[in-house]
Amino acid sequence: MAVLTGLSPPISSSLITSPSSLPSTSNYLNNDERNWHFLPKKFSKCSRFSPISAAVRKRKAERAQSILYSMQPQPQTNPTSSNSPGSGVSWIRNEPSIHDKFNGHGQNEGPLHSVFPTTSAQVSSVEDLYEFICAGPLIEKVGLNPEKVGESIDEWVLCGSHLCRLFQLDELFLTEPQKIRIYHYYIPVFMWCEQEISRHNSQFKDKDDVPPLVIGFSAPQGCGKTTLVFALDFLFSISGRKTATVSIDDFYLTAENQAKLRESNPGNALLEYRGNAGSHDLSLSVETLTELNKLTKEGMKMKLPRYDKSAYNGRGDRADPSKWPEAEGPLVAVLFEGWMLGFKPVPVEIVKAVDPQLEVINKNLEAYYNAWDKFIKSWIVIKIQDPSCVYEWRLQAEIAMRADGKTGLSDEEVLDFVSRYLPAYKAYLPTLYAEGPNGSDPNHLLVVEIDEGRNPILGS
Repeated sequence: MAVLTGLSPPISSSLITSPSSLPSTSNYLNNDERNWHFLPKKFSKCSRFSPISAAVRKRKAERAQSILYSMQPQPQTNPTSSNSPGSGVSWIRNEPSIHDKFNGHGQNEGPLHSVFPTTSAQVSSVEDLYEFICAGPLIEKVGLNPEKVGESIDEWVLCGSHLCRLFQLDELFLTEPQKIRIYHYYIPVFMWCEQEISRHNSQFKDKDDVPPLVIGFSAPQGCGKTTLVFALDFLFSISGRKTATVSIDDFYLTAENQAKLRESNPGNALLEYRGNAGSHDLSLSVETLTELNKLTKEGMKMKLPRYDKSAYNGRGDRADPSKWPEAEGPLVAVLFEGWMLGFKPVPVEIVKAVDPQLEVINKNLEAYYNAWDKFIKSWIVIKIQDPSCVYEWRLQAEIAMRADGKTGLSDEEVLDFVSRYLPAYKAYLPTLYAEGPNGSDPNHLLVVEIDEGRNPILGS
């Protein structure tokens, strides 16, 4: 049995199962979780910009207010019950097309309201919502300011309403963390993606076939990247634009080939199971991403590979092709996500200092740029403060999978499983955060730093 060197879980598994153990979002909110409220104006960034004209604000606010109150609140449903196959997200069961599209991607973070305080704060007016949006940490990063927010406030309200319907939330009585996730995170990132797609499309002439923009999402396991991509895909879909979602997990080796990899690397715990560089079918990656780039017209279709993480008692295997979802053109974007997307090889002495078993992983990484990263033209990097959070997040996902009736890893197996990823995080995240993903253009890179509650923060 291969042995990991020098790794031990930083937390007790008993702490992971309790929502109350999660940190509060005190970077934005009153530290007293019993008294959630909108940020006072003195904390708003709006004062650093010239306000929009009163007439424009009034007109936009009136239109947005009508949107806000025109959609009836959705009834709250039991977040833990779902009979839908393939996904652990019970709150998407009323969206079968989206559900099918994400089949196999392991949506196990749970509903937005599952791990947060339940005290609600009424969205009393569009003006309050405007102030709340402007206080978000991503506004400047995505090229917006209070004036632009005011001019597009009706779009913000409409997107918020769509996401509340998707996640089965009452848009008029969101908890503060729910508001943060929607208006400080998902919608700003969506608007940045729209800008990137517009820039990409402008490079082609009117009669040209415009290939979809491949947007890469590099983020550690369990931090919410799949749920973010799920929300973005839904917002594009609801506006009549087609996207395809792909994960690096979709390209894992079959169980049979993973066994061969393990046998050819005896004693290397990092290649014993799926995860690290070397455990992916790179030819399948190239084939899939190349064919997706060709989906430029109506009627063009292709099957997207998916991986079944619940197979073989949680060790996983490629899903049967009959269960693969279908992508149909014309696509405006391909949303490509993964925990090690954008990792680049580092000097051998660095990986040896972290864990000697990483040396072969580092060598394997040399082939990944041509298989993955060169297809990506715009990047979103979700930056975490401490990789040890992955333990907690992954265990939450497995607990949700088991609650949904699927076979998942035990708590002890999760700790063992995640330990096989931590050396790569330690070796490659510093370079990713300092230099950006492999081959990325800094002009088309959005870095979103999140806290342990998976919410965006200003960062350093």
